Amino acid sequence: MLAQQQWGEVDAQPGQLPVANESVLLGRYSHLIKRAASHMRTQVGVVVDKDDLHQIGLMALLTAIRRYGRDVDELFESYAFKYIRGAMLDEFRRTDWRPRQLRQQAHVLRDTQRKLRRELGREASDAEVCEAMGISLEQLLELHYVAQAEAVESLEQVLELSGPIAAESDELNALEKREMLKQAMSGLPQRNKLLLHLYYTHELNMKEIALTLKLTESRVCQLHKQSVELLTHRLQS
Repeated sequence: MLAQQQWGEVDAQPGQLPVANESVLLGRYSHLIKRAASHMRTQVGVVVDKDDLHQIGLMALLTAIRRYGRDVDELFESYAFKYIRGAMLDEFRRTDWRPRQLRQQAHVLRDTQRKLRRELGREASDAEVCEAMGISLEQLLELHYVAQAEAVESLEQVLELSGPIAAESDELNALEKREMLKQAMSGLPQRNKLLLHLYYTHELNMKEIALTLKLTESRVCQLHKQSVELLTHRLQS
């Protein structure tokens, strides 16, 4: 939703033109399914069954091809990516995709980080957090994904409360929401703006952003969570 509202989406007109060679287009743009699945980990906080994700993504890609309403062009890839990601997110919201125990552990992580910050006078390293919680680095990364997913969910709720989700028939509302997000982002620290820009504009996942910024994936997850929380606070105020 955030990416769609801030940077917009192609307006599809179903049935405007017949779409030929669907199987060819499915093969050509199948890489978007993997990209969207990688992006989804930030949204949902857990790694789900890859076969399930692929099936959801494949059906969404086929629908995007049929809904596009004209021959594919340079705008189609961005449109299809957002359509696939939206379909995946809708499915996750419909089902119980984030176990209660995992949510609770993410809250324990937050409390542990605060405790270590007070004791050390600085941010604790991944190794220090793992030692305090008795978990592995892999488990720590999973909890970071859960924590940032909850932050993204809170932002989504704030956006929904500000009005109905923009549709093709409500272009003015879409424009207002995009402008609201841009204004809120303009007041964020440069580092936070850069991270949000890499994620929502360039559509990099957390691992790719980590490589770009020369940080650990765990640290990028923390910064993304912080960035989203700052953006949510600015929108609420």
